Amino acid sequence: MAALLLSLLTSGALAGQYGAPPADIQDRLDALVAAYPEHLISHNGKEITWRDGTTMAVSDGRTDKSFTELLNEPDIDDMFAFSYRAENTPSPPRRFHDPGRIRYEPFFTKMYGDCRSGQGPPPQASVPWLKSRGGGVVRITTVNDVHEALASVSAELDRLPNKFVKFLKPNSGTYNCRRIAGTKRLSVHAFAAAIDINVKYAHYWKWTKPGQDGTYPWRNRIPQEIVEIFERHGFIWGGRWYHYDTMHFEYRPELLAK
Repeated sequence: MAALLLSLLTSGALAGQYGAPPADIQDRLDALVAAYPEHLISHNGKEITWRDGTTMAVSDGRTDKSFTELLNEPDIDDMFAFSYRAENTPSPPRRFHDPGRIRYEPFFTKMYGDCRSGQGPPPQASVPWLKSRGGGVVRITTVNDVHEALASVSAELDRLPNKFVKFLKPNSGTYNCRRIAGTKRLSVHAFAAAIDINVKYAHYWKWTKPGQDGTYPWRNRIPQEIVEIFERHGFIWGGRWYHYDTMHFEYRPELLAK
């Protein structure tokens, strides 16, 4: 069964479920422009316009991409192939429902810079992490004022009862100029726009054996109170992915727009 499922994913036989932008793509593009006013001016449905006057195509014209192709060969509208739903209670996602894992890399490298290009790391600031609990500091990008968003997250987390501290301290890192393990895709950590909380309480899909039907059982120990605080400040959670990574939060406010 697992082999059949992999074949379906890579061949495009499941592409009817993925690859086509949602009907409200205009609203999604509005949200994208609004989420990054430091960089984007507008869109016309076909292109987005950057503040430096350059444009970037929204679609490559393909609507038949397999799940694997969405991950490895996306365009801008593919980033909205799955809707991110911030819910009160974390729950198992639908099979292959990975809102936020699809990232059009040229968009993010233009916005945050490419740490592999010799430019060095993206501009960063030190943010106190759980200041009253002695959590030290984390380094996070100043682009898009992500450092201010994370500072607000940290301040709210710091006010949670003591029982939540173990999930957050020590954190497992922010900036790291690296690819996602086993892929050629840059991690959002390479943009210094993501943070991993305590790995001791995390679950990751690659650490789990699939069932007989080839699907991965969803596992999570991160409390909803922590997730809600991150989402309130523009960070999506890897625990809402079928291919889950429950310690991972990344700054993607465009996916959280109402």
